[in-house]
Amino acid sequence: MSEVFEGYERQYCEASASLTRKCTAAAALEGEKLKQKAAEIKSGIDGAEALIRKMDLEARNLQPSIRAGLLAKIREYKSDLNNLKGALKRITSGNAQQGAREELLESGMADALGVSADQRSRLLRATERQNQTTDRLRDSHRTMLETEDLGVSILHDLSQQRQSLLRAHNVLDDVDDNIGKSRRIIGGMVRRMDRNKWIIGLIIAVLVLAILVILYFKFVH
Repeated sequence: MSEVFEGYERQYCEASASLTRKCTAAAALEGEKLKQKAAEIKSGIDGAEALIRKMDLEARNLQPSIRAGLLAKIREYKSDLNNLKGALKRITSGNAQQGAREELLESGMADALGVSADQRSRLLRATERQNQTTDRLRDSHRTMLETEDLGVSILHDLSQQRQSLLRAHNVLDDVDDNIGKSRRIIGGMVRRMDRNKWIIGLIIAVLVLAILVILYFKFVH
């Protein structure tokens, strides 16, 4: 629920309760005092009407899922205010005759104010329940956002780990390539060493044969 709407709602409930008390007090007045009290109540009713209009404008700017419940509450507030207007009208119209006003106080006025008080009490309970529901929804939404942030963080960590694994895999591939090259180089060196061994052996054999030939010719001739 909008905090602005809640502020208007609190102001209206306080104004409605104050107007109810003033209507009850006005029922026992007469003459100039009654006129002053009636003017004061009329001013309070005008202010309450202005608050209802503000609530209506604020509610119509909210999301449809929230708007419907708030508009239903506004209809209840309008009904409550109409009861207060009716009570004020009965008080002022009964001013001509004291007996009529006393009868009004005992019957119609008491019924109207009773209905108004009952509506207000019911509306306040409904408002409290809706506020509790709104708080639970806010907590759920906050938990969902925290869970979403945690999920994003986990995905980010997993992505970094995947990149690290890919880099490690690439390094291993490079190591394998280097090992393969090293094996080929070592194999070539081994083959050259084998050839060199055969060449050296052949040279030694030729030298030995040459020495033997030289010695043979030297001693024989």
